[in-house]
Amino acid sequence: MRRIFALVFLLVAGLMARPSQAQELNAQVAISLENVTITDPTLVAQLQKDILAFLNTRTWTRQTYRPEERIKLRMFVGITGIPQNGTYQATMRLIATRPVYGTGYETNLLNINDRNFNFNYTPQTPLDYAPNNFVNNLSSILAFYAYMVIGADQDTFARLGGTTYYDQARNILQYSANQTQTNESDEGWRDTNSRNRYWLLNNLTDPQLEAFRTGLYAYYRQGMDIFIEKPDEARASIITALTGIQKANVVRPSSLFVRAFFDAKADEITNIFRTSTDSQQKQQLIALLTDVDPSNLAKYQTIGR
Repeated sequence: MRRIFALVFLLVAGLMARPSQAQELNAQVAISLENVTITDPTLVAQLQKDILAFLNTRTWTRQTYRPEERIKLRMFVGITGIPQNGTYQATMRLIATRPVYGTGYETNLLNINDRNFNFNYTPQTPLDYAPNNFVNNLSSILAFYAYMVIGADQDTFARLGGTTYYDQARNILQYSANQTQTNESDEGWRDTNSRNRYWLLNNLTDPQLEAFRTGLYAYYRQGMDIFIEKPDEARASIITALTGIQKANVVRPSSLFVRAFFDAKADEITNIFRTSTDSQQKQQLIALLTDVDPSNLAKYQTIGR
């Protein structure tokens, strides 16, 4: 389905006298000030413009994406402190979506909160990225999440299809954790907090938790993408995916990825199964979800009504 004509496109592009740009991401960025004041209001607009350009105009992979295949993501940055001129403390929420095949519906892929979105920035210094070298913390964080989003998207189209991109994210994590610019120190790169970038990546790539990733393929490609034509088969695949995630959660209870997954999917799962006529399947699902995601129990209980 996705990029079926990639090879043909590359051959055609090779005959044309201009380079091809993948431009895998279609990002929107919103920046707000949380109880802080910036003397130059144009700085926020420039920061937003630079982040957009960094994410949307850069080539992150060797694959070819058609314009309609670009991965949509929304990034909300809240600046919470400015310890000194050019240094910013912030939080960030990222929501990435994926279209469902054959429909106009877009389903949430990732819903992540980063409470260590700290960086240095001056408008006179354009954002840049070097695959194997630390440039600055803002570039590293943005590149890290670019590869995480692309990896998760690829996992939904092929079993463990995002491995290459998670490897790129790990490379960024390692050299960023080892960087020596103390004025940009960021605990999000280290194993000091169970709900940060370090653990998000490690949860996704831990062989013992592989069911997280294979669950993405079962949920999206074998579930959501066939729901219109085969709703019963799609629901069965989604339950298989959730069962795998439940088993992985036994190995690593309340991991960051499980939380991020259900933050993104709880409403959708509820809507998918509320219309099912299989009461036994509904009860099985409610029991499963009560175990793995009790925080959304009130939503799941409406499935059986």
